[in-house]
Amino acid sequence: MTYVKVGTIQDIPDKKMKEYRVNGKVVAVANIKGQFKAFDGFCTHAHCSLAGGFLDGSTLTCYCHGAQFDISNGKVLAPPATTDLNTYPVKLEGNDILVGIKEE
Repeated sequence: MTYVKVGTIQDIPDKKMKEYRVNGKVVAVANIKGQFKAFDGFCTHAHCSLAGGFLDGSTLTCYCHGAQFDISNGKVLAPPATTDLNTYPVKLEGNDILVGIKEE
């Protein structure tokens, strides 16, 4: 596993998300009360950007068709999505946010 710096904690205010490209993948990172979660950046239903969605705690609602996911584990909470999101480990080093990506 390789950890890649994507930004700093100042880049993502509480209850907000930001999209990054990490080793060829689009990954979204969310800040939930200082806990940073990383997950696939596109909805598994219609390939919409999830960073543009609505965050309520760890529940993310896709703005395109209303699919919901638990970003703490990637599980689908509401259709039309039926496939879970991949989630990625996050660690903080000082103010830096690092996302763990398996090497392929």
